[in-house]
Amino acid sequence: MKKIAFVFPGQGSQKIGMGKDLYCNHKIGREVFDTIDQALNEKLSKLIFEGNEKDLQLTRNTQPALLAVSMAIVKILEFELKKKTENFIEVVLGHSLGEYSALCSIGCISLSSAAKLLRIRGDAMQNSVKDVETSMVAVIGMELEEIENELNNSNKVKNEICEIANDNCPGQVILSGTKSLVQSISQKLKSSGARSVIDLNVSAPFHCSLMQNASMTMQNALGEVEIKEPKIKFINNVNANFVKNTSEIKKLLVDQVQSRVRWRESIKKASTLDLDCIIEIGPGKVLTGLNKRMNISSQHFNISTVDDINDFLQNYGEYL
Repeated sequence: MKKIAFVFPGQGSQKIGMGKDLYCNHKIGREVFDTIDQALNEKLSKLIFEGNEKDLQLTRNTQPALLAVSMAIVKILEFELKKKTENFIEVVLGHSLGEYSALCSIGCISLSSAAKLLRIRGDAMQNSVKDVETSMVAVIGMELEEIENELNNSNKVKNEICEIANDNCPGQVILSGTKSLVQSISQKLKSSGARSVIDLNVSAPFHCSLMQNASMTMQNALGEVEIKEPKIKFINNVNANFVKNTSEIKKLLVDQVQSRVRWRESIKKASTLDLDCIIEIGPGKVLTGLNKRMNISSQHFNISTVDDINDFLQNYGEYL
């Protein structure tokens, strides 16, 4: 039996039209989108398939939308294989909001609860910072340690924040914080040898301490939701380690909103399981691209469409 990891994308992978073939060509896929529409009491599926790009980019919509596509793929795979994900997958992990998809895929959170939590999460993150100019940038071509040294050596300014939001892979680190300090440190990093520093088109400074209010909101929301213990391995973003205890999972989901996404470390942790392949479940190939830069021996695939599902089943079905 092949050792397989499922990884679930976060914000940045969304696009209008994603998942439409899953909805149109498979009853199980349609049921997933319908369940999320019902949970949110709105036609999110219509926005996903034929809506306005600007509306989909709003994080309150992006987050449950990505959950819908990922879970439609998971449920179709389970239907075709006639077995639950936890019975043929070694480990699951997700990037930022993708953690909710990962937990949902193995039955720890119900689909309806996950959709509602991500809508709350999106609203909370969007509204966490007001009357403050903020920014996020991607630092390309500089190692994490060099960036950390620059952050430690930079002059601390009252009420100004610049923190590492994502350690995505070697040579790609995301910074988040108040605009003036992020811009100042960006210039220093360029001067110190970064290949490029790219402004990100985001609506809020995700995964930094400015998200403290959002964390408090999620603590209240998660307190009202049942989370079941994972039946297989789950790696979290906050400390890039395996976690099983449900109370600890909830705490880490709360902390995650304002903590660094340790994706590079998480994939390295997963690789200790001697995985045969790592499969991105959801639209796009963002995580697949990051994972291929990790210098690990596993094969890398992504499943976004019905054709991808069929190819996967044809090539790997006998090993599951």
